[in-house]
Amino acid sequence: MSHDNELDKKTIKAAEQALDIKINFIVSDDTKLKALLAAKNPPDLVRGQGGLETPYLAARDLMTDLDPYFAKSKVLTSSDLDPANDVWRFDGTKQGSGPRYGMCKDYAQDQMLWYRTDLFDAAKVDHLSETEPTSYDELLDVGKRLVKRRLGKVKVYGLSAAEMGNFVQLAGMTASAGGSLFAEDLASVDFSSPEALKALNWMIDYTKADIGPNIVNPNPDGYDWPTYQANRMAIARNGYWFGGQFAAEPKLAAVSRFVPAPQFGGKRVSPCFSGTGYWIPKNAKNKDTAWKFFEWYFAGSVAQERATTGYGIPALKSLREKMPQKTAPQKQAFKVQQQEFPYYATIPFTPYVQVTSLEAVINQTLPGLIKSGATPGKVADKLNSLMNEQISKGKRVVG
Repeated sequence: MSHDNELDKKTIKAAEQALDIKINFIVSDDTKLKALLAAKNPPDLVRGQGGLETPYLAARDLMTDLDPYFAKSKVLTSSDLDPANDVWRFDGTKQGSGPRYGMCKDYAQDQMLWYRTDLFDAAKVDHLSETEPTSYDELLDVGKRLVKRRLGKVKVYGLSAAEMGNFVQLAGMTASAGGSLFAEDLASVDFSSPEALKALNWMIDYTKADIGPNIVNPNPDGYDWPTYQANRMAIARNGYWFGGQFAAEPKLAAVSRFVPAPQFGGKRVSPCFSGTGYWIPKNAKNKDTAWKFFEWYFAGSVAQERATTGYGIPALKSLREKMPQKTAPQKQAFKVQQQEFPYYATIPFTPYVQVTSLEAVINQTLPGLIKSGATPGKVADKLNSLMNEQISKGKRVVG
C-alpha cells in the first residue's frame, strides 16, 4: 500500500523482475488500511510517516519488529542507517529507541528554510545566514518586511511557517526553546510551560501578522511549492527535499538559497517530522518477501538513483555522496545540509492518539481564540484541556 507517485509502475515492474515476485498495488487509504488491519489481513508493506505514526501503531502491536531482519541483512546494516531512521523506533515508552519498525526511504530536516534572493533584494532585505541559524524573532521581522499586499490582500507571502501542520511546528519550536510539548511519559501536553508558550506566542503573532499561509488564512495552493515557484513566496519552511523541484527550474534555482532551521536559542535542534518510508504489519502473510523488497528498495539501484535527485536525504549514510552536487545551487544546498546534520533531533510523539487528531484540535480552536483576542495563556489552557482529554481516552484504549 503506497502512493502511486512514489511507487510507480516502472519501479514495481523493476522490483518484480529483480526479486521474481508479483506485487499487488493498493493506493494509500487510511480507512481501508484500518479495516484490513482490524480483519488481520493487511498489506505486506505499508507506506507511512515514521516520525508521526510509529508510536501510535507500535503501541497497538500492529507493526513487525524488524530488528531480526536488520541483524541478518548484509545490505541494510545498523551502522549504515542514518540517525533519522530512529523515528521508526519505539521502546514502549519513548520514540527514538527500542526496536526498529520501519525505515525511511529518504528524509529531510523539516524546519530548515529556502528563500528567494531576488525577492529579498527587491525589498532591500539582507540575505539570511548560511552558517548561523536565524532567530525566530528576526525571522518574523524579515517576513513582515517581505510581504506584499494589494487592496488589503496578500499577493506575495513573506514567510511560510506552518507547512506540515501547526502541531509539529510548535513541537519543534518548543524543543528549540529547550522544552517539550509532551510530558516525559507522553501522556499529556503542556502548552503552558515557558518554552511552549514562547512557541505558541510566536505562532499567534505570525498568524495575526498574516504574512504567510496560516490557520486563519490558508494557502489556496495547498502547499508551498506552487506559490514559491510562482514568485509569490519569499521564504518557505521546508527541508532538503524541496530542492529536488529545482531540477526543472534552473532560473529559480539560481536565486534560491537553503539555510539552517531557525532557533529560539534554548537548544539548537533541527528535527525530521515525517521520515516517510515503509513498515511491515505484524499480521502480514509474506514478511520475508516484504523484507526482500525492503533490501532492494532501500539499498539497491533504485535507492542509489533516488539519492541523486535531491528529493530527500538518503536513508543510508553510504549514499550521501550521491546527493546532487553538479550545479552551484546544488553545491550550496549540500554544504548547508552537511553543516545541519549534527543538530538532527528526534521529537517524540505520543502513542495514545494520532497527531492528526491533535492538529484537528488546533484547527478547530485556534482561529476563534485568535480572533477573540484571547491571551496566549488562555489559548494554552484551552489546548491543554482538549488535547489531554483525547490523549487520556487513547491511553485507556492502549492500557
